[in-house]
Amino acid sequence: MLEIIRSHERGRASFGWLNSRHTFSFGHYYNPRQMGFSKLRVINDDKVAPGAGFETHGHRNMEIISYVLNGAIAHRDSAGNQKVLPAGEFQLMSAGRGIYHSEYNASQQDKLAFLQIWIEPNQLDGEPEYQQKHFDEKSGLTTVITPDGRNGTLKIKQDASLSQLILPVQDTCLIPTLAHRCYYLHLIDGELELAGNRLTAGDGIKLSGIQELSVQAGTEPVRALWFDLPEIGS
Repeated sequence: MLEIIRSHERGRASFGWLNSRHTFSFGHYYNPRQMGFSKLRVINDDKVAPGAGFETHGHRNMEIISYVLNGAIAHRDSAGNQKVLPAGEFQLMSAGRGIYHSEYNASQQDKLAFLQIWIEPNQLDGEPEYQQKHFDEKSGLTTVITPDGRNGTLKIKQDASLSQLILPVQDTCLIPTLAHRCYYLHLIDGELELAGNRLTAGDGIKLSGIQELSVQAGTEPVRALWFDLPEIGS
């Protein structure tokens, strides 16, 4: 199975202070063909005006990942965490039985760009948890989130993992896969050749039933996120 979601096909939201593109149905954007993939429910590409942000709101039983592309997020939550996330930082908030938080652009001059990602958990109503870390931006595939927190990764409450993919111009990477797993790639920057398809920034691709995958950067360096997800229905 292979399905590409092109950047221009994503949903749009514009509120003056926020411009967002939604890969899957979210808020006022509803597409019955795009309700998520496996346990991956949300990928929002958010751009926030200086000094603006999301006022305090609640979540429950969701694994919420933020990845800062440019600028910095000022985060505050009901568990007492008050943090700043600079560009390149990954944040994982396990909402558990319930948590309230706010996210603001930490700058009064510069725009904030970040990806907001939701993954459905396999453990419900637990204690809310907060994790945050910067990982080396070396070439190739670097795992940043795993179910057991191995090798210093952030620990998620789901049989899923997230890796960052960084490739110089024309470089290639062989990604190990299993036929019974689902995979999703979201391309942040650059051009990528994957399974005979050319992807550009903002594109995503759903994959399942594959046993080996080779990807190659085009004429621009690549930055992407690679999701390893449970089989659909599991």
